[in-house]
Order: sequence, then C-alpha cells, then structure tokens
Amino acid sequence: MDFVIVTGLSGSGKSRAVDALEDIGFFCVDNMPPSFLAKFYDLCVEEKLQQVAVVTDTRGGYLFHGLADTLQTLSANHMAYKILFLECSDQVLYNRFKETRRKHPLMDDCEGSIRASVKKERELLEPLRGRADYIIDTTGTSPAQLKERIVELFLGDSVRGLTIHCMSFGFKYGAPTEADLVIDVRCLPNPFYIESLKPLTGLQMPVYDYVMGQEQTKGFMTRLLDLVDYLVPLYSDEGKSSLVIAIGCTGGKHRSVAIAEALCRHFTEQNLKATTMHRDIQKGKQ
Repeated sequence: MDFVIVTGLSGSGKSRAVDALEDIGFFCVDNMPPSFLAKFYDLCVEEKLQQVAVVTDTRGGYLFHGLADTLQTLSANHMAYKILFLECSDQVLYNRFKETRRKHPLMDDCEGSIRASVKKERELLEPLRGRADYIIDTTGTSPAQLKERIVELFLGDSVRGLTIHCMSFGFKYGAPTEADLVIDVRCLPNPFYIESLKPLTGLQMPVYDYVMGQEQTKGFMTRLLDLVDYLVPLYSDEGKSSLVIAIGCTGGKHRSVAIAEALCRHFTEQNLKATTMHRDIQKGKQ
C-alpha cells in the first residue's frame, strides 16, 4: 500500500495537492488528527486499499503536536509511509491569506499577526520537513504545474526505486527549495542574445542545438554526467525514492531547459526512471 502523509505550511497548496492525488486514484482524507493515523492505517490494510493520502497539519491544534510520536509508532510497527511536504515563500503566503481572507490556524496564538503565524508555523514544522520524502515549493508554481508535479511523483510510485526529476528554472524567479542538487548553467553561452533564438525555448531544436553545440557546453556536460553517474547510485543505495536535480539559468527558458532535457535523456538511456519539469519556461511572455 502507498500511504502518503500530506503536510506543510498553511496556504502552500495542500488542498490542491490532495485533489491531484485523488485524480490519480488515491483515497484521500483531510485534516486527520495524528493519533488516528495508526488505526486508520490498519483499516486501510483491512479494506485492501492500494493508495491512500492523509492530510494532517496545524489545523489540528494541540493534537498535531503528537505527530512525531505517531510517526515513530508507524515505523516501529513496520507500517510503511511517505511524507509529502508543501511549502512556499513567506510573501506569497501573506498574499494568499490576504486574498482569500482565510484565518491562519496559528493566528489566535500570535495575536492576530499573519507574519508571526507563518514564522511560528515554519519553525514548528522544520523537524517534519527534514523527515519528508518529497518537498514541493509552490512559490512560483501554478495549479496546473503542481498537479503535473504530483502526477510525476506518484503515478509510478508503486514501482519502487529511484525516480529522477530534472527541473529547469530561472534564478531570477528564485531557486527551488525542493531540489536535492542545484546546477548553475549561467556560465554557458546564452541564446537569449541571438535575435532569432530569443523568442524560442530549449524545447525547440534551434535553441537546443545551439546550447549543446557549444564547446563550453560539451566540456560542462562531460563533467556533469560523470558527477550524476557517481551520485545517483549513492542516493539509490540510501533508499531515496525521488531525486530532484534542478538546472538553473537566468530566465529558465533556454540553457536550463536544454540541459535538463539532455540530462533526462541520459538517464532514460540507462533505463532509469526520469522526468522533466520546466518551471519557468512560460514566464516573462507578453
């Protein structure tokens, strides 16, 4: 059984994540007190459920503080689970609560201050974030991109093993915090300054061929592939099920996209499970 515990910062998109999980066949339950998890797990086994997702977060008030003990109980009883943790930048969280006019779960404890509530919640959840199997930062992510990310993570999760996610992004929009490895390719020649290539992306052959055809890129790729070929087996041996390699250029449209595509192709040629996601490829369009 795939048993996923969904948690994270309030306003980070947990509801949308659960909607996406439900769309791909997960049985989902929202706002479950941690003390119920072990009994609910047994019930799911009895009912022969194959994919289950449960949301537990600070809305549970004092009940949520028992989550660490509950996770220890699950592990001690060999109840396999994964933790999906969603987060977001402070400013975006402030804006989301302002736009929706929803009350933050910790606001009463923080004298009505949304900023203090977000800060306190982040500190409270930091140990749980450190235990997470999957971390998704929704700061620059649209609902469609979040759903795509969820599908990539969990559609193949019943087949155990490492899945490598090659993500392109633009540093001007911030580095993805869920990345396990961040590779900066701003040192490579930039197609942005070539008039005919500027409106295109790294998914289109003129840009891809330009980036990959540069002598600097050829030397860079030789060293990058040596690095990842050494690291991936180490992550796999540690039991990691998802590895996010983020490739960043300035705007996330040209160099990072081409390199992410090449990296994904390299992995698939070795019969490894690999996907691509281009976080910022649509940004900056008029």
